[in-house]
Amino acid sequence: MSYLVLARKYRPQTFDQVIKQDHVTRTLTNAIASNRIAHAILFSGPRGTGKTTIARILAKAMNCKKGPTPVPCNGCRSCDEITSGSAIDVFEIDGASNNSVDQIRDLRENIKYMPAHCLYKIYIIDEVHMLSTAAFNALLKTLEEPPAHAMFIFATTEPHKIPTTILSRCQIHNFKLIDVESLAAHMEMICNQEAIKITKESLRLIAREAGGSMRDALSLLDQVMAFSEGDITHAQVLNIIGVIDRKIIFEISEAILRADISEILNILDTIYDAGYDIKRIYADIIEHFRNLLVVKIGKNINQLINLPVFEIELLIEQAKDVSAAFLSQSLDFIFQEENTIRISSRPKLALEMVLIKMIRIKPALPIEVLIEKLDSLKNDIQEKADCNSIDKVVIDHRDLSIPNEPTGTAESKETFGLPSSDDAVDFNEETDTIWQRVLDSISEKHPSLAANLSKSKLKKLNETSLEIEVCGSEFNRNMISRKKNLAIIEEICRNILKRENIKLVINHKETQNNDIRGKKSQTGRLKQQALSHPLVADTIEIFNGKIVDVKIL
Repeated sequence: MSYLVLARKYRPQTFDQVIKQDHVTRTLTNAIASNRIAHAILFSGPRGTGKTTIARILAKAMNCKKGPTPVPCNGCRSCDEITSGSAIDVFEIDGASNNSVDQIRDLRENIKYMPAHCLYKIYIIDEVHMLSTAAFNALLKTLEEPPAHAMFIFATTEPHKIPTTILSRCQIHNFKLIDVESLAAHMEMICNQEAIKITKESLRLIAREAGGSMRDALSLLDQVMAFSEGDITHAQVLNIIGVIDRKIIFEISEAILRADISEILNILDTIYDAGYDIKRIYADIIEHFRNLLVVKIGKNINQLINLPVFEIELLIEQAKDVSAAFLSQSLDFIFQEENTIRISSRPKLALEMVLIKMIRIKPALPIEVLIEKLDSLKNDIQEKADCNSIDKVVIDHRDLSIPNEPTGTAESKETFGLPSSDDAVDFNEETDTIWQRVLDSISEKHPSLAANLSKSKLKKLNETSLEIEVCGSEFNRNMISRKKNLAIIEEICRNILKRENIKLVINHKETQNNDIRGKKSQTGRLKQQALSHPLVADTIEIFNGKIVDVKIL
């Protein structure tokens, strides 16, 4: 055929023309200039990044009439034959179809003979990892100590499949994927030479679809150029390649961040009617949220995201008002649901359900805040447990006086239902009699408090303290232990006994069964309180965990 595809027509012919593999071309150029070129070289990297191209340039550099030279002339007999693929001293071997041990043995026999008219006999073996184990073993000795006129250049996309015995005998050069901007710039140069008008946006779209491969990018460009007659529009490029416009991905993500379910359903319906691949769209959404998280983190953005500059700016703007924790949580969710879309017989419905669930995700609290709140919850429960398990309470009347109420005045006595000073009793009276008078005074205006004290007893009375033994249920103890009620009891006792500095001592006493029952009830209540706390529920949902046990310390 007379027509050459762009990938062959514009194949680089010198090291300087190779795109974005400077670390390889500079090493080889310096090695040739200093006469330190290795006899066995392995080029490893993704497809379409220039491995075979550089192998041919290296062969020309070694066999050029002016060579070995870092810059082949591309005009001598050797350069022309290598460029056209007809050089008798440069053998390009396909490792996939010449992988048997017999073919490697033939190579070993032929390598002994001197080259016909070039300086070196060069063997370029593409996809060398396809050789059989026996073939690799047959090549070992020759590869390690080839004749002085022989040189091996290997190329592979899967270096891990090559035995280490072969790798250790080669100088290895690793190729990199080509970024979108470099691919687009190279295609723009080709379009200018071919007098083809196409927008930069379309070239970036083609470059992005190429996935870092120059050969794939030029193949897609060839396809687009063949379709159109005249200027190429962006709509034509989208239609030919069959990819969705990046603007639609931004619209979907914006609707997700705004929690606009109606907008999402409308966009998906439009996409589905246009015939786009739902599974491919879902992969684009996953990649988009990954990029949003990267720009939100804000480190090495240009290195971690292989997108045009203007698109990165759009990502930064979209992620401005969203937390990194929420983006991470959303990315984790949609990545886990990828299998749901892949195996679904109704991918559109599955995608709608996944995005609706994603919208309803509650933003997660930062781990530091979550831990702080859990510690606070633990302390609150512990404090309540301590308050409910008090065995003995000592009350100082100076701490229990009601604000703005003068102690011992007639007004305060009336408020608390205290007896007048004429009703004061002598310390020589029986404790039961004194206690009964206290209960009678309390019951006049505080009958509910008197009911809680009905089973209590006055155990000890002296000049400085009054000790009460509280009996009954936990409810009774809690009612009596309230600060307000203790203040009432203390005021009445002080008035009856005519002692201003007397202290009230409360002892709690229960039967063994009641004590055990009360502790079990209290423990169960505290456990239930912990389990029903919203923070605990959010923690279980965020970490997808379960409660194994609840311990009250």
